[in-house]
Amino acid sequence: MVAPPDNDVLWARGLHYSYNGSPALTGVSIGVREGEILAVTGPRGSGKSTLLKCLSGQLLPDPGEVWFNSAPVHTLTRAARERLRRDRFGWIDSEPHLVPELTAWENAALPLLVRGTGRRAAKQAALEWLERLDVGDCARRRPAALLQAQRQRVAIARALAAEPTVVFADEPTAPLHSADRAQVLRTLTTAARSHHLTVVLATLDDESAALADRTVALADGRRGGGIPFPDAPGGEGRAACSVSA
Repeated sequence: MVAPPDNDVLWARGLHYSYNGSPALTGVSIGVREGEILAVTGPRGSGKSTLLKCLSGQLLPDPGEVWFNSAPVHTLTRAARERLRRDRFGWIDSEPHLVPELTAWENAALPLLVRGTGRRAAKQAALEWLERLDVGDCARRRPAALLQAQRQRVAIARALAAEPTVVFADEPTAPLHSADRAQVLRTLTTAARSHHLTVVLATLDDESAALADRTVALADGRRGGGIPFPDAPGGEGRAACSVSA
């Protein structure tokens, strides 16, 4: 077994995954360095969302390996993977899945409250992120009283307020208009830099990808472009792929 590189917070090798016999990932290998913003690009159906779900432990590759901080994720029990996602990972989906009975700040604070953080500290963290995302004035409103763009900002605040090690963002700005998209992406990337977060961003948008440190392209469930990793079958060097400052 090849050991993951020490500077990779996430490392995966030979990921395969199928939905009802239809391949979504075919032998994908990838590494994500600590504090890096990595954009995963490719057309719809290329496997971006499936890759993020495998890396975050939502799906188990068959076969394939996923490692987080040099510890295997693919061998963990379901309960252990749920704890990992609760305590170390943040997830931003393309649609804001909020709890309708809770206010905006309660939704943003939910991961902290579930983790056992005191209500006052959880509320303070949630309010700070809602303010950074320009929805502080919506803190006491429930999702039904919010616009779609406001709900998405609340969902992003929820992912960031818990201070995760890794944030997985699956088309996080899809519901937003272009002006909102730019502001939210700036907030996300600034937060990643200032808090030394690792971000794995799946996107169709070139402007979003341009904010990343590195991009990896998928096509039909396979890595496209760049040079394979040395730990991938036949690899000879770490991929530079397309790098955007």
